[in-house]
Amino acid sequence: MRVNEKIALLAPRVLLVPYSPHHVPTYHAWMQDPSLQQATASEPLTLEEEYAMQTSWRTDADKLTFIVCMPPPSVPDHITAEKDDAPQAMIGDVNMFLSADDEEDGGKSDGLQALVGEIEIMIAEKKERGKGLGRDILVAFVWYIMNSHAIIMEEYRNGNGNGKMRSYLKMLRVKIYKDNVRSIKLFESIGFQKKGDEPNYFGELELRWILDDDSRKDVEARMTAIPKSLAYKS
Repeated sequence: MRVNEKIALLAPRVLLVPYSPHHVPTYHAWMQDPSLQQATASEPLTLEEEYAMQTSWRTDADKLTFIVCMPPPSVPDHITAEKDDAPQAMIGDVNMFLSADDEEDGGKSDGLQALVGEIEIMIAEKKERGKGLGRDILVAFVWYIMNSHAIIMEEYRNGNGNGKMRSYLKMLRVKIYKDNVRSIKLFESIGFQKKGDEPNYFGELELRWILDDDSRKDVEARMTAIPKSLAYKS
């Protein structure tokens, strides 16, 4: 998506920046790790393929992504690309993939198409794991989604079906391997609930957050501070 290409989110312990070409070499190096390939159900790509994937995440209207970095030492008035998000600051990524809700039969009676946002989060730098940063990343990302709902839906509509059908985000969803207790507890801690106790064929549990008018207040109540939305400049 292009909706976030000039925006950075600064939270107390993490910085979220739009996934840009200068991030690709570091991201590519991360994804050579077999444990990350397994955790993300990903196949290793060539560097050229990784650049193509970054372009897809930027231009496709059903994909929203941020690279996660450690924050700058002081609060700036804007975030400078390739300085504040240099390779040594990068620690992971977080993204959402939008798709039509396959449980809806033809959309709502008012013509709105129900969408599901599937969330993925990765802390690639091992030294930054186990510090509670995953929760900081997740609440900042979910907060951004809820605050940007209208423009996210507008971009999705314009990029799918020639903009003829309006959409709304019905729920956020994540699929987590059943033995990954830490990740399950992370998502439950901010409001996601298990769809059921039985894993699917792949051994995954599905957790959902059905969105309503109070969802933004709910996520803000779980935050230590509201993220600052800053301009992202080259």
